[in-house]
Amino acid sequence: MAPAVALYARDRDRGRIKAASVKEFLRGVTRQTLAADAERFADQAWDRFMRPDALRAWDDWGRRGALRVIVTASPETTVAPFAQRLGADALLGTQLVFDAEGRVTGAFATQNCRGEEKVRRLRAAYGDDVRLAAAYGDTSGDTEMLAIADAPGFRVFRERP
Repeated sequence: MAPAVALYARDRDRGRIKAASVKEFLRGVTRQTLAADAERFADQAWDRFMRPDALRAWDDWGRRGALRVIVTASPETTVAPFAQRLGADALLGTQLVFDAEGRVTGAFATQNCRGEEKVRRLRAAYGDDVRLAAAYGDTSGDTEMLAIADAPGFRVFRERP
């Protein structure tokens, strides 16, 4: 990872460092193993990660009949257990490439789902004129998505899990 970290220090390309991390730590892992590990992690981390005020907002949007979509730069496979537990209508994230034996190759099937890529993916899924009733984010990679929301929320959830 040293060359990738040194390059990141110069160019701050999060997609490149994420790709290097996936190649280093996940290459060769089977889809089934990765999914099982993600499920175990969700079991262990749920109570530490889920902010009560965020869960109330999520549930409120659901009661209003909103389509609830998680858009994340994380690999979809690793976020899927959280999305399933939340009852998300869709999950848009960075997709990994799996070989014919179902093993992670170390490459991405899509661009890193961050920044403008989040908006591009939303438009691909829901049409060029997509407008979000609300969007919530907590990193600089959410700025473009928040810009197309009627009610943008940046780091608005503060309650501790």
